[in-house]
Amino acid sequence: MSDGYWAEFLTVAVAHALAVASPGPDFAIVLRQSLAHGRRSAVWTSVGIGCGLSFHIGYCILGLGLLLAASPLALTVVKFLGAAYLAWIGGQALRSRARPEDLDLAAGAPSAPTARAAWTTGFLVNLLNPKAALFFIALFSVAISPATPRVVQVGYGLWMATATVAWFSFGSFVFTQAEVRRNFLRHGRWIDRALGVVFIAFAVGLALVSLR
Repeated sequence: MSDGYWAEFLTVAVAHALAVASPGPDFAIVLRQSLAHGRRSAVWTSVGIGCGLSFHIGYCILGLGLLLAASPLALTVVKFLGAAYLAWIGGQALRSRARPEDLDLAAGAPSAPTARAAWTTGFLVNLLNPKAALFFIALFSVAISPATPRVVQVGYGLWMATATVAWFSFGSFVFTQAEVRRNFLRHGRWIDRALGVVFIAFAVGLALVSLR
């Protein structure tokens, strides 16, 4: 990378780090997957989140992000789809059953999703999150110069996608520590229900914003 782009990259990296570290649907789904299904599912969910983020980055690099920002109808559709999906996840969590206390912590929950299903969950949560779309549209509009070569912008995108997967994978390892999982087994139903309320709150918030 040319020396002239390091300052721009630093701005992008810091803004992305602050965004990815803030609590939101991505964090909540990784937490639930970690506690409910184990490390493998949580890591695949993290990879899915990174792929969803890459999709947002891709259309911003191509200039389509500005078209999305200029279309209130398109943004409204994305918001309602995101709200519906988060509400569905919340409903699934609220209907969770008690988990056996002798669950094998290393193996994860008996009903753990396949790698593909876990990836799809992470991908859709990020893809249908309008805040993620708006963040990258703003980032590419304000922090990245139109004169920056696309190959350099792709480099920024690869950094952000990799950092996102690394961050949530790290969270997956933290949340799946034996003691954390053991405590979850004792109170799993209530933790699941609490996360269900969080997802539904996200969904209601998106829906209300869409109606304004």
